[in-house]
Amino acid sequence: MKNKVQIEICANSVNSALAAQKGGASRVELCQNLKEGGTTPSLGEIFTARKLLEIDLYVLIRPRGGDFLYNDLEFEIMKKDVEQCINLGCNGIVIGILNKDGSVDMNRNRMLIDMACKAGLGVTFHRAFDMCDDLNAALEDVIELGCERILTSGGMPKAYLGLINIKGLIEKANNRVIIMPGSGVNEENVKEIVDFSGAREIHLSARTKVNSKMIYMNSLLNMGGELGEEYTIDVTDSERVLRVYNILNS
Repeated sequence: MKNKVQIEICANSVNSALAAQKGGASRVELCQNLKEGGTTPSLGEIFTARKLLEIDLYVLIRPRGGDFLYNDLEFEIMKKDVEQCINLGCNGIVIGILNKDGSVDMNRNRMLIDMACKAGLGVTFHRAFDMCDDLNAALEDVIELGCERILTSGGMPKAYLGLINIKGLIEKANNRVIIMPGSGVNEENVKEIVDFSGAREIHLSARTKVNSKMIYMNSLLNMGGELGEEYTIDVTDSERVLRVYNILNS
């Protein structure tokens, strides 16, 4: 059965990407460092994901966490990452660059989009959109740039809190660009989000914590996160993806 609503999974690893595929996702957004909002995955992750996945693979192009205002060096890195995605046969990229005033950086985004589109890749504008000073103006800018879709929580911390804004964006877009709700989407709220907004694509991670198989654990140390975090791993759960799939196809 074809999905009534396409499911995109934000996958933080190849293992998560494969779980997304098993659960019925239509597309994966591959990234790393989700605690920083996501950054570009390693070359090895992209290569292996492309080799193993049958569903569409989009890759996040974001050199660091923090804001979406990038210096010249960071932008050069982003261009090189787009080149790698093209060379490895990815289906698309996920980008978002802003100006200091909170508007969409038309010049730099257009450069990345042109690179991708000339090679036949699609482009999603990510939640940098939610950090814009004027969502309606940003919508028109992204449409002008030629992106396929916008990932958004409606300018709110979670998509279910921005439902009115998301619905309004979908109406204003009028099929000129896909508006894809994301952030805080799960089995409990996905039907309400889709039914209220009219969205035809949805974005979530559907993750669960998996305990480490280490026998020896040094409880005195941590490697950057909270104490003990080294001994759990966040991975997309194929059963959670499947539950969402069934909800959207019931």
